[in-house]
Amino acid sequence: MLANAAIVLDPRRITKDDKYPLKLRITYNRKRRYYGIDFHLTKEEWNKVNDKNPKGEYKETRFKTDSILKAADGIIKEIDDFSFESFEKKYFKDEGGKFVEARFQNYIKKLENEERISTAISYRCAMNSLKKFKPNMTFKEIVPDLLKKYETWMIGEGNSMTSIGIYLRSLRTLVNEALREDIINQQQYPFGKHKYTIPSGQNIKKALTIAEVQQIMNYQTVSGTSEDKARDFWVLSYLCNGANMKDICRWKFKNLHGDKIVFYRAKTERTSRNPKPISVMLTDKSKQIVNKWSNSSQSPDNYIFPILEQNISAEREKKIIEQFIKTTNKYMKRIAKELGISQNLTTYVARHTFSTILKRNGVPISFISESLGHGDLRTTENYLGSFEDEQKKEYTKLLIPL
Repeated sequence: MLANAAIVLDPRRITKDDKYPLKLRITYNRKRRYYGIDFHLTKEEWNKVNDKNPKGEYKETRFKTDSILKAADGIIKEIDDFSFESFEKKYFKDEGGKFVEARFQNYIKKLENEERISTAISYRCAMNSLKKFKPNMTFKEIVPDLLKKYETWMIGEGNSMTSIGIYLRSLRTLVNEALREDIINQQQYPFGKHKYTIPSGQNIKKALTIAEVQQIMNYQTVSGTSEDKARDFWVLSYLCNGANMKDICRWKFKNLHGDKIVFYRAKTERTSRNPKPISVMLTDKSKQIVNKWSNSSQSPDNYIFPILEQNISAEREKKIIEQFIKTTNKYMKRIAKELGISQNLTTYVARHTFSTILKRNGVPISFISESLGHGDLRTTENYLGSFEDEQKKEYTKLLIPL
């Protein structure tokens, strides 16, 4: 049975101006997949495109969609043993790989299937930004000059260098795929030395001093309140290798091994071929917090903390964790104000403070990197904050002869 191709108006999504995206729909064995072709029309416009003799811009749109459909039909006929994967490989390669948005859509779908929801959202934001900058972008059009223009355009739109870097690293992932599949060649590859270098953004130092950490630990709260819980989980993150809240929420009793907890970061568990476990030595304070807030039922597969529920979707898990972080940050902001700490106390600050305080005390970066679960020392170095002002004063005194 041959697959069937069609250009359809997708009624599931509508823009603010009442337009719907056109999609290339492939049907095979009663299954369907949709691929974006970067056209948005109202239902009335779509009807005019499908007139027997469309006029003006509708005639031009008809010509372009017919060309896409003809190319898809040609690919289907070329494939002896049809599969969606074999179609996509040829489809994306067709005409120099002009379907950049379609490749984005396919990659996003893959991320969603792997339940990497946050990453999928990031890629969708990158796709939408690039689409706004230059609709119908082809891989062969992605040259250093275009990327420099995009960077300038993004700055003009009020975006930070950090955002620009995130979006362009997403694009680079897809360009790397295009290179591997010979959609472009090495000479056309736009990234790297003497070509275009993705900005890394300015790393704003967010670490607290050890004295400020002590203030937080000693801060008096009413036991069992939301403020009490926020303070405890912030401290727990700090003491447990700067573990992020998503990982803490996902800890199960089977991760506990006496005086330590061993776990894999959710961020790398699905993306790394050989993920390395993080081993955290529990202090008396850590154990106290764990015991205080843990579930009563301690079977191995139960979550340690009653935050997540068993057998929920990735989307539901994401929403619960986001709300937990939001609530924690809200109360930590209040605590910071009470203590006179100028830093915006977020859950991320606990992680950053853990690594920076170890650095300030001469702990090897290799140990800090392993504790954070980083695969690259350069990633760890970006986390590390500057030294405290008092230390700087002491070091400066060394320049003056006694």
